[in-house]
Amino acid sequence: MAVRRSFKFLLRPTRKQVVALTACLADHQQLYNAALEHRRTAYRKAGVTVRYGEQSAELKHIRADDPGGQGRWSFSSQQATLRRLDKAFGAFFARVKAGLVPGFPRFKGRGRFDTVEWPKDGDGCRWDSQPGHPAATYVRLQGIGQVRVHQHRRVLGTVKTISVKREGRRWYVILSCDDVPAQPLPATGVAVGIDMGVAWLVTTSDGEHVANQRHLATCADRLAAAQRELSRKERGSHRRRKAVARVAALHAKVRRQRLDGAHKAALALVRAYDVIVHEALQVATMTRRAAPKPDGEGGWLPNGAAAKSGLNKSILDAGWGVFLTILSHKAESAGRELIAVNPANTSRTCAHCRHCAAENRVTQAEFRCTACGHTVHADVNAAINIFRAGLALRDAAEAA
Repeated sequence: MAVRRSFKFLLRPTRKQVVALTACLADHQQLYNAALEHRRTAYRKAGVTVRYGEQSAELKHIRADDPGGQGRWSFSSQQATLRRLDKAFGAFFARVKAGLVPGFPRFKGRGRFDTVEWPKDGDGCRWDSQPGHPAATYVRLQGIGQVRVHQHRRVLGTVKTISVKREGRRWYVILSCDDVPAQPLPATGVAVGIDMGVAWLVTTSDGEHVANQRHLATCADRLAAAQRELSRKERGSHRRRKAVARVAALHAKVRRQRLDGAHKAALALVRAYDVIVHEALQVATMTRRAAPKPDGEGGWLPNGAAAKSGLNKSILDAGWGVFLTILSHKAESAGRELIAVNPANTSRTCAHCRHCAAENRVTQAEFRCTACGHTVHADVNAAINIFRAGLALRDAAEAA
């Protein structure tokens, strides 16, 4: 079995190449915004819907009129930027059709446009462009040159697309590869249910806990100091740019630490179990702000916004969404079965007698059934319920 995988490597550009990469990103951002403005104006003035094909056909004239700007970069990478806009419009209309909050495509500022894609290896870009080099790997990018890559692992499969991404002051190359051979692990004959939490990142139905490292909370003092320093800098000054870079570097470090912890926790589960049952969590919905409560007299009632904000911050720091995404990828590659179940009432239902009541959950960690007196760690109880729900779901699917 073959799967699609992405490989991300740190770039080591020279100062001249950093300038070129920054200019490439800025020109693609300008192209995106201009194409968005074209669509908006055409519809507002004449009721005409402009599509990707029409804007792609205009690229030839845009490049000819601006040879020192847009004309420097790969034609296919500019087409990919236009497809990105077209995809944003497609998602917008899909949300409108589904009755969701639509969110019209927005213009991209410098901080919201950080990636350029080359849709085909060999068309304006070339991975491992110097295969005979004895000690280094290079990627060739049109208009930028041969950029050195810090390749820390072997690339598998066939390279299909190449993307360059800016994260703070760092630049990365991302390879999307097809036909990556799956690496199935030997069967263990064991299944498990897992409960996601804030006190513990993961609790298994076997009673084991995976610690929540709380990387953002650990870095909170340094972040607060850096943000105070940023607030004192004059807008547009060189010192403010340096202060912004320091804040961004701290956030990037927290993000990398969270990813590293999620990879390690997910790999341990995939190696130990054949079947993993988890909650189908809607993290974006769970971390919404508390809705305001008007009192009917022009004022507002207490709505627990402060407590909800703290809980949201803890959930996002734990990185449930990141962990579940990584777990699904690793399970697919390892040939493991992953089952998502509805988490409703799993934390208040007794795993011993199936009695469901909010009073069963005494504290964050203690579960004591009011019907049968069964006592167990609350997260372990929830994990057992999740495990049983997953097995029942699988049995029902097989029977059908």
